[in-house]
Amino acid sequence: MDDSHSAPTGFMGSITGIAENLIATLQERIELISVELQEEKFRVIRLLIWISAAVFAGVMTLSFATLTIVYLFWETARLGVLIGFTVVYGAVLAWVVASLRGACLQPKPFKATIDNLSEDRECIRRRI
Repeated sequence: MDDSHSAPTGFMGSITGIAENLIATLQERIELISVELQEEKFRVIRLLIWISAAVFAGVMTLSFATLTIVYLFWETARLGVLIGFTVVYGAVLAWVVASLRGACLQPKPFKATIDNLSEDRECIRRRI
């Protein structure tokens, strides 16, 4: 009687179990990478919005600073308003740049995946 088609036992059962565990671990890691990619996408979009805001505020600051210099010798009311706008847009620019710096200091991408893979390696080393 040929038992080659029966349920895996012994050595083959161990190999099958290891393969199943390896595939399950790989699937979990791929799912984690997928989640982290989604988070990275949102972080990049936020970063682009902040960059756009910085560019806009910078252009507005330069525009009003230029207008202030042009109208420097006009009536004093206009000068005060133009200086006010220049200060406001300059403050907005400073705030956007400070926020942009904070966004750039986020943790490196895929940190959770890298940490989990390191833990997996340590677990395997302890078992050997």
